[in-house]
Amino acid sequence: MMTQESSSDELERHANSGHHVRGKGEYVRLVISDEPGAVENEMLQPQAESRHNSFRWWIKAFLWCFVTVAVTLLLLKWGVPFVFEKVLYPMMEWESTAFGRPALAFILVASLALFPVFFIPSGPSMWLAGMIFGYGLGFVIIMVGTTIGMVLPYLIGLLLRDRIHQLLKRWPRNAEMIRLAGEGSSFHQFRVVALFRISPFPYTIFNYAVVVTNMRFWPYLWGSIAGMVPEAFLYIYSGRLIRTFADAQNGKHHVTTVEIVYNIISFIIAVVTIVAFTVYAKKTLNELKVAEANEEVASVSGNASFEMQKSSH
Repeated sequence: MMTQESSSDELERHANSGHHVRGKGEYVRLVISDEPGAVENEMLQPQAESRHNSFRWWIKAFLWCFVTVAVTLLLLKWGVPFVFEKVLYPMMEWESTAFGRPALAFILVASLALFPVFFIPSGPSMWLAGMIFGYGLGFVIIMVGTTIGMVLPYLIGLLLRDRIHQLLKRWPRNAEMIRLAGEGSSFHQFRVVALFRISPFPYTIFNYAVVVTNMRFWPYLWGSIAGMVPEAFLYIYSGRLIRTFADAQNGKHHVTTVEIVYNIISFIIAVVTIVAFTVYAKKTLNELKVAEANEEVASVSGNASFEMQKSSH
């Protein structure tokens, strides 16, 4: 008799406790549900949401492609001829008549050397070097000017090292990437600087910011030169291409079908190459950053275990 009463009391307590737990909050009903269909609905909801997000992504991608193609066609139809006729060709005519080639080469070198000091883009000067002087002398002008333009900010940054260090505290993620350049051996520094030059990281900022690291001068210099070579050839090639189309626009050069096909294929190859270089540089920098973070974690854990062993003894 006592056994039946105790078991009934125990069942009643379980029922009351279950009711109490269910009454505590609605979140319990999300975790434990008596309805079999609730679990299925919870499993199907993320799948439906994922399909919805995928559909929205494809719609956005299609709209962006449509807008890009439309803008490109408008530029090719009206924008590019206007720029060639009203800006580029008059500028080239003025430069060829107002300056001699030695004076123009000196002006381009000076602009490439001084523009990075004041955070001014050097692309137009590199285009002009390619348009006017071609691959040989144009490459020399670009490399001499950009080399000076990378050394001057480095030397100025050494005088403002404390100030630059304070400014970098506002951008800790970029500061962490820049610090990576100053780690390791001279070859490691050379490699990282070359990758920075190829990657989309703003090199005008890098020229100043690198002084707060342990970067040595010679790896910085040679790595900068090596990293600028692909960009120099791309600017020279695009400059020559712009000049060809400008001459064709003004009737000074007849572009044949073979030349058009050759220029289009060459331009696509150049763009794909520079994109591949950029992706490779960015990926390698991220891998180096992750490897360095793993080494720091391993070092900290090793020191912690050593301290624990030491304290145990």
